[in-house]
Amino acid sequence: MSPSRAAAGQLAQQGGDLIVPAGSQKAQTKSGPVILADEIKNPAMEKLELVRKWSLNTYKCTRQIISEKLGRGSRTVDLELEAQIDILRDNKKKYENILRLAQTLSTQLFQMVHTQRQLGDAFADLSLKSLELHEEFGYNADTQKLLAKNGETLLGAINFFIASVNTLVNKTIEDTLMTVKQYESARIEYDAYRTDLEELNLGPRDANTLPKIEQSQHLFQAHKEKYDKMRSDVSIKLKFLEENKVKVLHNQLVLFHNAIAAYFAGNQKQLEQTLRQFHIKLKTPGVDAPSWLEEQ
Repeated sequence: MSPSRAAAGQLAQQGGDLIVPAGSQKAQTKSGPVILADEIKNPAMEKLELVRKWSLNTYKCTRQIISEKLGRGSRTVDLELEAQIDILRDNKKKYENILRLAQTLSTQLFQMVHTQRQLGDAFADLSLKSLELHEEFGYNADTQKLLAKNGETLLGAINFFIASVNTLVNKTIEDTLMTVKQYESARIEYDAYRTDLEELNLGPRDANTLPKIEQSQHLFQAHKEKYDKMRSDVSIKLKFLEENKVKVLHNQLVLFHNAIAAYFAGNQKQLEQTLRQFHIKLKTPGVDAPSWLEEQ
């Protein structure tokens, strides 16, 4: 046995490590298993590679966006799907306006109810202290208190309407629009890599370009699959959203109409029945609980 082999055997018996650089037969002693030096993974290099890929992807997408805005680049368009998305965005703005107006109405109604309650208390106090006008102050007190009670009931209906429309607009529709944004990002990536592949295919085909074309084809296919999946996800969400929107708005618009009509007709029984129909809890008589606006 040669001296070098004997030395290596002694190192192995002593529990030493053998690190073999690629293309070299020389050994160095370290603790741990036997590792090929060129197979050691460097976390910094991995992060650098991720940053490089992200930067390249960002560059391609930015170039695609600029090309589209300048009218130079082609753009994949699903006319039916994009028309549905435009309608959804327009409807969201209109529903947000209804929501703001309903909240304003609730604030104004709350102030009126609060004033009616105070006015009723003032009439009741004067009814006890003004014997000559006891009856007149008395029925005015009763009227204002009844109006305040009906106003609180109407506020309960409007509160329910606002909460339901708010959930529809700021949660359900917003969730769908987040998926739409992901779909639009996937579309830009798909078009960016499609453009790259088309440009390479128009150039020469030789030993240097064929690997680039093959890699570009692979990246294009991956982004095409992502784009197709996101387009399918958006179509499904839009369908379910439309069904949910019709159901929610139908119920809420019936509630809003019936409650407003009963309140201004002075039909207390119909007003309370409307709230029970939609399972809205009525304020317990005699309990001075804070209104929903005071709880906000």
